[in-house]
Amino acid sequence: MKLRARELRNNMTESEIILWSKLKSKQLKDAQFYRQKPIGNYIVDFYCAKFNIVIELDGSQHFTEDAMEYDKLRDEYLKAVGLKVLRFTNLQIKNQLNEVLKAIYNEMV
Repeated sequence: MKLRARELRNNMTESEIILWSKLKSKQLKDAQFYRQKPIGNYIVDFYCAKFNIVIELDGSQHFTEDAMEYDKLRDEYLKAVGLKVLRFTNLQIKNQLNEVLKAIYNEMV
C-alpha cells in the first residue's frame, strides 16, 4: 500500500498538482494536508487529520457505474471511521478553484 501511495505521489494528475499547490505548507487554517494517504484499504487523494477531512478529485474514470459504486463503498467506509469526504471534479479544480478552496475551508471546523 505504501509503495502504491508513493507511486501516486510521484505521478499526480494536473488537478492534483493544482490543488496541492494550495493545500501544502499549511496554507488553509494552518492545517497539515497529506497527499495520497493510505487509510484502511484505500489511498485517499488528500487527508487532513486536524479536521478529519478527506478530499477526493474525480476525473472521467470516476463516472462509470462500477467506479461510482466503488466510490460509494469507499466513502461509506471513510465516513464510518469518522472522516468527512469532500469530492470535486477535475473541472471544478481547473475552472472554479477559489470556490473549491472556500468549500474546503468551510468544512474545516
